[in-house]
Amino acid sequence: MVNFTVEEIRGLMDNPANIRNMCVIAHVDHGKSTLTDSLVQRAGIISAKNAGSARFTDTRPDEQERGVTIKSTAISLYGELAEKEDIKDIPVKTDKNEFLVNLIDSPGHVDFSSEVTAALRVTDGALVVVDTIEGVCVQTETVLRQALGERIKPVVVINKVDRALLELQLTKEDLFQNFSRVIESVNVVIATYYDKVLGDVQVMPDRGTVAFGSGLHGWAFTLRQFAGRYAKKFGVDRNKMMERLWGDNFFNPAAKKWTKNGTHEGKQLERAFNQFCLDPIFRIFDSIMNFKKEEIPKILEKLEVKLQGDERDLEGKQLLKVVMRKFLPAADALMEMMIIHLPSPITAQKYRMETLYEGPSDDECAIGIRDCDHKGPLMIYVSKMVPTSDKGRFYAFGRVFSGTARSGIKVRIQGPNFIPGKKEDLFIKSIQRTILMMGRYTEPIEDVPAGNILGLVGIDQFLLKSGTLTTSETAHNMRVMKFSVSPVVQRSVEVKNANDLPKLV
Repeated sequence: MVNFTVEEIRGLMDNPANIRNMCVIAHVDHGKSTLTDSLVQRAGIISAKNAGSARFTDTRPDEQERGVTIKSTAISLYGELAEKEDIKDIPVKTDKNEFLVNLIDSPGHVDFSSEVTAALRVTDGALVVVDTIEGVCVQTETVLRQALGERIKPVVVINKVDRALLELQLTKEDLFQNFSRVIESVNVVIATYYDKVLGDVQVMPDRGTVAFGSGLHGWAFTLRQFAGRYAKKFGVDRNKMMERLWGDNFFNPAAKKWTKNGTHEGKQLERAFNQFCLDPIFRIFDSIMNFKKEEIPKILEKLEVKLQGDERDLEGKQLLKVVMRKFLPAADALMEMMIIHLPSPITAQKYRMETLYEGPSDDECAIGIRDCDHKGPLMIYVSKMVPTSDKGRFYAFGRVFSGTARSGIKVRIQGPNFIPGKKEDLFIKSIQRTILMMGRYTEPIEDVPAGNILGLVGIDQFLLKSGTLTTSETAHNMRVMKFSVSPVVQRSVEVKNANDLPKLV
């Protein structure tokens, strides 16, 4: 278990190349909070047996009761890439293999869309969760559109694969076609909102930007993982193997050759993805769910899965959960995908600066934001207020884009209507405390450098919802968030007495 302390998190904060700020977005009930659990469990915050059902990021009593996420919740996780080879795959130069992942779990209901907007503003990457059975739904499209509008890079998880196997009893080829359809639908949305600065962010399994899995059972895989396994086994190049594992590639066992042609001497060949990725999973499901007692040990030995004492007595779904979790732990697949493919604040703030900052793009604040400079002028964007356990008090939740936030420093609190040079909507106050948001808990922390997400105590009286905090007197505001959804309910009111009309208007 990786139980890490606030000091260790603070140590990781100083290296922005190794930070990933990301949020989990999806249609309602596609399994965001459940998938988040797997990641939280990996960081040693909840026990493995609760992952999938604890819904750690559903912090409010009403969320736990109803099983619905209402507010977005932030949590900082520690991630590492086990192999040195993996670090080479990160597009930007990275030294250490320890990473700080600031994860925000957001709601899926359209009514809570403003929470998603607030979460997207402070992150650079998004994990888009799609239900394999329902496919891309309305809200998936809405949140993806919001993310791309904020120049946020997406990676995709196709969730609830267990249902496709257990309830729908799909064949391997059907499942492959199902996955292809979902990925195509996501890419259609991404292509519609193409942004030249962000570049091509379409997701492809053979590039490693799509994972498949089940949040409830706690397992997931990417083609990169399977390619790595087979590369070791057969002594071939991992990247070449990865390209072959998707699309119309077939392995001909008789000729021991790869081919694009699906038939050999009149016989149908099996698609590489089905043969190398789905086959082991289907075998595990088949032997465990059909109680084939003698087959199970053989399969487990082949896959190098070892069961501990009590686990040997399990059967049915309980055993399936344990085996799949050991064979393909969800946290490993998702962490690896997020760390390699999502940008660090250093990379992201370069191209997000123009969409984030209202002022000229060459003043000191813009340059501080662009370079993610912890020595630059302080620029914090507060995206929302979070209620504390004290009645009527709030934490301000936001992100440091430039400079370093410390307890006790005097800052200019600029509300959304602030105009540089005027005194309206401007307060000069000091930050009482800086805190780290950890799901259900908060931890005090001395200072927070650029590129990190934080909570602030003591400024809730001066900001209503969102705003900019800065130490620079020439700073313009960070751009106000665009809320994508028009109000859900409309109500018309009129005065009883016509004389009172001027008061109402």
